[in-house]
Amino acid sequence: MVEIKTKPNAASVEDFINGIREEQKRKDSFVLLEMMKEATGEEPKMWGSSLIGFGNVRIKSPATGREVDWLRIGFSPRKANLSLYLCGDIKQHTATLEKLGKHKTGVGCLYINKLADIDMKVLRELIDSTLNRDFFGK
Repeated sequence: MVEIKTKPNAASVEDFINGIREEQKRKDSFVLLEMMKEATGEEPKMWGSSLIGFGNVRIKSPATGREVDWLRIGFSPRKANLSLYLCGDIKQHTATLEKLGKHKTGVGCLYINKLADIDMKVLRELIDSTLNRDFFGK
């Protein structure tokens, strides 16, 4: 198994969020923290220096066969936006994403500038849907 650099550690999630300079991003991060805690029933862990993750899954890339341990779901309050790691192919959620509001997507990520830009009920639906399927949506 390949070892990856981003893995869970003992750093404080609350200290990390409290260290965010931008007030709105800090507030939004605490909202996401509580939403994901409730959805997963798990306590958050820092993954690396800036990623907050819930759960732990062993994933195998269908393309390379490489296996790694990764978070089940998580987020990172980046400088440009809030990056939500919903894992797998985000395009599986196309119909739901159309109802979400202002956002961008990557392969497994959802990028939101601020929570006020989106429908929080739709976000919860996306989170729940992600948690109810395996990593690659099979």
